[in-house]
Order: sequence, then structure tokens, then C-alpha cells
Amino acid sequence: MPRKVRDLIRDLQKASFVDRGGKGSHRGGQEMNKAAKYVKLVEWSDEDQCFIGSCPELFYGGCHGDDPRAVFSELCQIVEEMIEFYKKDGKPLPPPLTGKEFVNAMQKIA
Repeated sequence: MPRKVRDLIRDLQKASFVDRGGKGSHRGGQEMNKAAKYVKLVEWSDEDQCFIGSCPELFYGGCHGDDPRAVFSELCQIVEEMIEFYKKDGKPLPPPLTGKEFVNAMQKIA
């Protein structure tokens, strides 16, 4: 398997996708857990001179670092921990935004 595909699969698994096996586009219906449904952003900050990771529905500025992949990996872990905190506190999770809802929300801010 080409390195890029292996890296992509590893990153998706870190983002809480469940690999059901199979090949190509018919991998058996990838199933998402709750953490995978939330938007995760990793962006460069000129002010901080590093990458910043955030999950707008749950928190802003959750982690930072020099390597965008490492920031994304840490961000996925933080999102899972935040979901556990919500559960532990008995609070309902904020609804995840769909791609379209997220774009519309960002346009209102800009």
C-alpha cells in the first residue's frame, strides 16, 4: 500500500473512524464515533508562529505546535476527552455542524 494511503488511513483512525476492512471505496461502510462528527481545524497562526488546533463546536485554541499532523492528532484526542467531560458532567453535547452549516457560520463571523 502506498505510504500516503497508509498515512491517510492512520490519520482517519486517529480521528475516530472505524475501519471495517474491505478495499477501495467499498471499505465496508466506515462508521464514525461522536468525536469524528465534530469539525476540527488546524491552521497556521502568524501571531504565534505555530499551528493552532481547535474544534469550534466544543472549544477554541485547544492545542498548538510546529507539526500540523501532530497538532491534528492531539486535537482529536482533546475532542474525545471533551466529550467524556460532557458525559461525566451530565451535560448534553453541542450538536456537530455539518459542512454547510459550518461554512455558513464562518461567513457570518467574517
